Amino acid sequence: MDIDHLRWSVIQRLAFMEQRLFWTGRFNKSDLIDRFSVSGAQANADVAYYQRSADGNMAYDAGQKAFIASPDFSPRIMEPDARAYLSQLLLLADEAISLRETWLGTVPSHAAIPKVRRRLDPQILRAVVQAIHGRRAVKVVYQSLSNPEPTERWIAPHALAFDGFRWHARAWCYTRSTFVDMVLARLLSVSESRPAEIDGALDRAWNQTQILELGPHPDLSVAQKKAIERDYGMENGMIEVPMRISLIYYFERQLCLDIPGLPPERQQVILLNSEEVEKSKRGF
Repeated sequence: MDIDHLRWSVIQRLAFMEQRLFWTGRFNKSDLIDRFSVSGAQANADVAYYQRSADGNMAYDAGQKAFIASPDFSPRIMEPDARAYLSQLLLLADEAISLRETWLGTVPSHAAIPKVRRRLDPQILRAVVQAIHGRRAVKVVYQSLSNPEPTERWIAPHALAFDGFRWHARAWCYTRSTFVDMVLARLLSVSESRPAEIDGALDRAWNQTQILELGPHPDLSVAQKKAIERDYGMENGMIEVPMRISLIYYFERQLCLDIPGLPPERQQVILLNSEEVEKSKRGF
């Protein structure tokens, strides 16, 4: 389907229709009206355009009062993405978005492990984000694990990072004279600001990447290894995971690669190029 000449808003509505048809097998004009706040006439025009451009992809069922995806349905605009679908379910489970903000339509019963929510002041996050954009240093009060009391310090944040559980500000710490990860939820206040003398481009552990080669644990059975290879999308018993060097520590903890002696069924994967990775980490 040629969509280059269409407005972005029209493309979004057509893609929405295809998402509904692909994942739920059906679509109603009222879905367009409710999701995009368009008129009935505009919804009719969108549907008519899609029918002309993707002839045979859907047909109206008077009994169901809906357009039904044909057995030969083939997406013409969007590329089906299982990860995107499941990510929307995860956002719903976390109450980060409402169903109306998604293209899911009727959703299956689903659940996710509850997140232990960390208190995060949006004003503090806003100050950090603005400091990143403005290349400024800010004075913060931070509660670290190494000090019993909160301490005041200057930091120059240049990026945000998620370790799988927590968000961090990647920043130059003027107290420690090095780049560090600061847990956003432990920032108790942000006050003064000034131009940052430190450029984030100097943060080599952030800007340089290392490929981690993962493989099934060698002590697993052949059948178990095949299952793990499928879980991780491995080819020939291995998958390469490029990663910022500053995030390797968290990745190893997440996959229990930092705990020796775990049962193979618990650890499941090993780092095939561990010596190379350790050398990269020691460089910082």
